Amino acid sequence: MQDPTASDDRGTGGRRFRSPGGKALARLLQELERTGRGEEATRAVERAVPGLAESRQQELITEAVGPPEARPPARDRAPRPPAGEVGREAGAGAPSPREAAERTRAGTADAESLAVVYRETAERLAERPRAPGPVWRSLGPWTVPNGQTYGLSRVNVSGRISALAVDPANAAHLLAGAAGGGIWESADRGASWAPRTDDAATLTTGALAFDPASSGTVLAGTGEGNFWARLGTGVIRSTDGGTTWAPLCTDPFTGRGFYDLAFDPTRRGTVLAGTTDGLYGSADGGASWTPRRSSATWSVAVSANGEALAACSDGMFRSDDGGAVWHPVTLPTPGTFPYTRFAVAIAPSDPGVAYAWAADADEVARLWRRSGGAGWARVPVPPGLNTTQAWYDWFLGIAPDRADQVYLGAIDVYRGDRAGTSWSWQSLSTRETGGDSIHPDQHAIAFEPGAPAVVYVGNDGGLFRSPDRGGHWEDLNHGLAITEFEYLAQDHTSETWLLGGTQDNGTNRWTGSPTWTHVQDGDGGDCAVNRDDPGTVFHTFYEMNLERSGSRGDFGTWDEASPPVPSGERSLFYPPLETSATAGRTVAFGGGALYVSRDNAGSWKRLPFPATGVGSAMCIPHADEVLVGTIRGRLYRTRWQGAAWSPLAALATPRADAWISDIYVDPADTDRIWVTHSTIGGGRLWHSADGGATWADRSAGLPPLPLNAVEVDPLDRDRLWVAADLGVYRSADAGATWEPFADRLPNALVGDLVLHPDARLLRAGTRNRGVWEIPVDG
Repeated sequence: MQDPTASDDRGTGGRRFRSPGGKALARLLQELERTGRGEEATRAVERAVPGLAESRQQELITEAVGPPEARPPARDRAPRPPAGEVGREAGAGAPSPREAAERTRAGTADAESLAVVYRETAERLAERPRAPGPVWRSLGPWTVPNGQTYGLSRVNVSGRISALAVDPANAAHLLAGAAGGGIWESADRGASWAPRTDDAATLTTGALAFDPASSGTVLAGTGEGNFWARLGTGVIRSTDGGTTWAPLCTDPFTGRGFYDLAFDPTRRGTVLAGTTDGLYGSADGGASWTPRRSSATWSVAVSANGEALAACSDGMFRSDDGGAVWHPVTLPTPGTFPYTRFAVAIAPSDPGVAYAWAADADEVARLWRRSGGAGWARVPVPPGLNTTQAWYDWFLGIAPDRADQVYLGAIDVYRGDRAGTSWSWQSLSTRETGGDSIHPDQHAIAFEPGAPAVVYVGNDGGLFRSPDRGGHWEDLNHGLAITEFEYLAQDHTSETWLLGGTQDNGTNRWTGSPTWTHVQDGDGGDCAVNRDDPGTVFHTFYEMNLERSGSRGDFGTWDEASPPVPSGERSLFYPPLETSATAGRTVAFGGGALYVSRDNAGSWKRLPFPATGVGSAMCIPHADEVLVGTIRGRLYRTRWQGAAWSPLAALATPRADAWISDIYVDPADTDRIWVTHSTIGGGRLWHSADGGATWADRSAGLPPLPLNAVEVDPLDRDRLWVAADLGVYRSADAGATWEPFADRLPNALVGDLVLHPDARLLRAGTRNRGVWEIPVDG
């Protein structure tokens, strides 16, 4: 996500995002609410912006997903545990697959139950025999040149990196964990990459660690603590250096996220884990775990002498016995508890030196240094540092050969050098003169064994390597196909043209090459193409910020086209955008009202919802009719009456209080409507044959997961496909029966589908595994 207070507003539609927790938190809240995880949204606010009054917490959720009337009611939400507690009964394990499925279908699933359903769905997909026929293939992006930085230089980008590890026995051997895109391996210092966990129960990755006693053994903590914690399914292990992986343990981590893993080099088999659920220790190489502390733990460090430090939401703690007993560490001027983020590191060249790097509840950054018996002392932090997204952007590293050289990651990367008692700081990621810039929003750092000047940094834009301690950078994003797509749009006149909005890597265009073209900066949201004139295309930033290009989206050809939205009106972080599916110049944009244009977004008409709501999905079957759905399950229609649009008229609601994620209306027969829901706990696919007067639930046979998109074959209206949070599914009988349609498709969240009617190609946009296509007729 972009810095919400930066002076550089490229890619924001001229607006700055200033809400506490930044844009990353707003996006996370929308992600949780769309699946009905309202209680988890409240906890996310408590973790990201601790100390807020409950009324202010609800205001932040309202800013992200609309007023309370537009959100599912709280009647099914479990009581909140105390801040920092684990939020489950002591000793309770994950439910059985059957129990988890029943809870999910009933809408009462907790994090463990939902994660079990994801795991069981992935296992069934993996067990399904591969039959002759079409298979999915990747369209990349293999890389995206001209990616955005906050400095003068541009870079190649890929997607969000959440974890890094360098083989201690082979400096050329790297492992990178993508937030929702799995584990990737390189044998040539990042020049080329191969995905290694596409068939795993979850592709969400939070932590990676090589065993220093046997570098062929690697552990990975699934469930990305920063964002995708709820999809964690435990610890997986590789015994061949990261090429193949197998589950090692599920409990007690099902439905939880990892931040860090650290082996104790002095006690073989001893591993420490920092998770959203607390601090854990293992004495058998990660096969079983014992809870040590219940507060969220972001960082653990173990020295060559066996000293362990842990950075937790309630402070720093120390252990000398392999992590069995932890003692609090008193820091000078410790800040306001609980912390928003905390990291700790011990100097490899001098275990007596350690650093602690924290942002507190008042958004104040603090850095401390310990030197031998001198104890801990405050160190000045870099000038201009921004901690708004500290809960999401944070790392700490110490140069392997210099105890007085430290690297800090927040939105930017900083290097501090100590000379005597003085410190000097420089930004390594944003440079206006000299050197290179890299993408903002930092998550992971690693150093090359035997070459202490070589630094690796992972952030929202991918992976970057510096040969000279951050003075210069090269991107390692060639072949790292981990871009996170939110929406796709296509040109019906070309089978090799797509436009896609991506998380923090702008809007990008595919024209047949695995190298995609970066056409606009910022947070790429929904996008659309005029059916009559495919040279006229549209894309959105966050909130109600829309641009139009008359040159097929070439970089630098975008003009502001946003509707006039009343101050304070809420919308989704990524509002829905549509153009007419047939002919005409009709464009619709959904926020706290429906905005409709008949001249390619040149002028707009605002149509208020009959009841308070926030638009979440739309369809324009032809230029004179628009359907819009809301996050509370209401469905409306407007028609052009020759001189004006009719007021929005309510159709029957397929399912009340359920987030409508997609709408399909048959252009040849507008009485035939399909609607998907992403809220669990009920029907998630509905069909109407009478224009929305009555509805039939077609969810039977689909896994009880959120559904995000539906496509119908224009040559056979009984043939359709739906995209779920895990997998794509096909029906040949109007939804009466379903089968997986996922051969060679990674187990990633599928957010959008588009079907090219002439090329007969179905395309899927995934979260952190790029775009995939399959010929639907074989």
